[in-house]
Amino acid sequence: MRKRRFFATLMSAAMLATTLTGCGGNSSNSGSSSNSGASNSANNSGSDKVQEITWMFWDDLNATSDPVSIGYRETIERFNKDFEGKYHVTPITTNLEEYYNNLNAHVSAKDTPDVFIVSPGPQLTDYVEPGVAAPLDEYLNKDGWKDSFTSDAVFTQQTYDGKIYAVPLNTAAACCFYNTEMFEDAGASIPKNWDELLDTCKKLEDAGYTPITISAGTAWCLSMVAGYLCEAEGVNLPKLADGSASWEDGKLENVCNKLVTLSKYFQRTAAGDTNDVATANFYNGEAAILIQGSWVIGQMNGANPDFESKCGVFQFPGVERIIAKSDSLCMSSTTKYPEAAATLIKYFTDDEAQKYTAEKGGKIPVTKVQYDPAAAPKQLSYVMDIFGNAKGTFGFYNESMPTTETGAHFDDTMVAVFLGDMKPADAAKDMEEFYKANCRK
Repeated sequence: MRKRRFFATLMSAAMLATTLTGCGGNSSNSGSSSNSGASNSANNSGSDKVQEITWMFWDDLNATSDPVSIGYRETIERFNKDFEGKYHVTPITTNLEEYYNNLNAHVSAKDTPDVFIVSPGPQLTDYVEPGVAAPLDEYLNKDGWKDSFTSDAVFTQQTYDGKIYAVPLNTAAACCFYNTEMFEDAGASIPKNWDELLDTCKKLEDAGYTPITISAGTAWCLSMVAGYLCEAEGVNLPKLADGSASWEDGKLENVCNKLVTLSKYFQRTAAGDTNDVATANFYNGEAAILIQGSWVIGQMNGANPDFESKCGVFQFPGVERIIAKSDSLCMSSTTKYPEAAATLIKYFTDDEAQKYTAEKGGKIPVTKVQYDPAAAPKQLSYVMDIFGNAKGTFGFYNESMPTTETGAHFDDTMVAVFLGDMKPADAAKDMEEFYKANCRK
């Protein structure tokens, strides 16, 4: 069933591939068209011995101010310089919202990028099951590469039937970032449970501040909050998948009621704000709390360096585990140059790249690299403390469900509840019916 759904998606993406070929567009989301041209130009003008590969990413490497993306750009430049005359990589860039549609269009057109970024979980499964992604064990076992990682555990979500199909680049945790000056002015304390969270929001609101900024226009941002609320309620995804638990047991209904209650403290434009806009609201001093992944540290500090000194971090109240994930790189099973592609992936995990990940990007390295904590963003040390004290991790809810379609359905359901288009009890019934029809045998 999974393969049939995925290939149906690819068939739909074929039309997008035609559109991409025939249209220009702006540089931030039409990189696949323009960069393909750059690759062809390099092939025509360079030596036949140069092995040309492509790398697909979800940000514009030239226009970005995000230190993480800048670090990826520098790794690409370093790779091309070090292997000049032997290997050359051309980036294919798009934006996050359109990334998977554009990647699927390339796959459908039999033009899969040699290396591409993907999130672990069902999205990675979509490229492993039909054979789009290649196993990487052969390369990881060479020259001690795999031994450079902190442990085999970092490959858990990238392993299928004993084989590793993607290499993690970093680890990020979803936390609550807060404006320490606003909290102090409002007499607000770091909340430890649900009631304290509401009390904190009320104090911030009474002091004239918008308590929380979030993007409901970017559904996964809202479902990330819902995921934490599900964790607090004791929702068990594996049992829901095998049918030994029901979405209608009252837990999801409680989650939805809490989401509606908390949403009263969101910025008024939350329904239409994109993730970038919601994040900018926070680092520009327009809201007191941002619930987001630690990957946002680089974006915040890159856009407003002065904000770092007044940005604190706390764990989502009422939970003992935290949401954690990693960006991971896959290699196409159809690449003509697997050694070049594997070498590129290895460059993203070498000491120079991983040191940058911590000291500039504010993300947790996945290797044993030594970095200077004093040189890293202050927020990273706060996140590391939360990470170290948590009793475990779990994935994004939309990436922890049986299929990408199921995760998307959960996202859409949470948005519908937020907008008032669906009542909490109806949301629980809808999720149960979707699972019965699509996820259980």
